[in-house]
Amino acid sequence: MYKYYLFDLDGTLTKSEQGIFNCIKYALDWAQIPYPEEAVFRSFIGPSLYDSFSTQFDMEEEQAKAMVAKYRERYNVVGLFENEVYDGIYELLDTLKKNGCILAVATSKPTEPTLRILEKFDLAKYFDVVCGSNPDGTGSDKKIIIAESLQKLTGGGLPKPHTAAMVGDRFYDIDGGRANGIDTIGVLYGYGSREEFEKAGATHIVAAPADIVDL
Repeated sequence: MYKYYLFDLDGTLTKSEQGIFNCIKYALDWAQIPYPEEAVFRSFIGPSLYDSFSTQFDMEEEQAKAMVAKYRERYNVVGLFENEVYDGIYELLDTLKKNGCILAVATSKPTEPTLRILEKFDLAKYFDVVCGSNPDGTGSDKKIIIAESLQKLTGGGLPKPHTAAMVGDRFYDIDGGRANGIDTIGVLYGYGSREEFEKAGATHIVAAPADIVDL
């Protein structure tokens, strides 16, 4: 068991595709752009919205920014609560806290809606630190967010080797954890795959939240 655990939000703590997909559709309808295949929708879970709209729809800067604004118009009112906590998460967090672990949320989602989601689903009480991106979507690089989370968790120092782990469902989480010199845990119940985690060099790969306790 580690001393410090950093958790991604979407696809790790909560199953969030309904709200995310509905808000992408809302923005696409506004721009009169046909819906893409489901794989494109799923690719939005993990990276920043700006990067996703830019890459997946070949948009210039101003158009991508407008799409992000339209997405958030719905997300910040309705979409963030079209969400559910994965089975086993409450039990996992209870166990970690009872064992004296220190927990953080490290997500590319803006901090304000992240805090609202954690409060809504009674998750906020478990976390000592919550780090997300800025309201305008900047500062969403997972490496930077994880570095900030570690600084706050440890009071400014670096954790000793193998005492901290980043838990996430996409390769961005694995890359960000490795860049900061900590262990990484890829979760298969989210939106990533074993192949993705193996390619990224995850320290551990687990099938269910309960498996994290046994590491």
